[in-house]
Amino acid sequence: MSDFFASAHAVDLILAIMAIEAAVLLATRRMTPYGMLLVFGPGVCILLAARAALVGADWGWIALALAASFPLHLLDLRRRLSR
Repeated sequence: MSDFFASAHAVDLILAIMAIEAAVLLATRRMTPYGMLLVFGPGVCILLAARAALVGADWGWIALALAASFPLHLLDLRRRLSR
């Protein structure tokens, strides 16, 4: 089981589940593509950063994924608070 997590397959599984969830939400028209980006984007970016760290990627890729999550999170907050 430790190999499953150390090899980043756990992150891949989580990303696949999130993709299925996003597809269902889009298919049932419960969320717009823009809303989907704002809701799922920060989490996906953080998971990609975790995956990069687990596989030993260069620190720049990890920092890029983490940095990308912040503006998406702020946009989501602005959208939610403006309602």
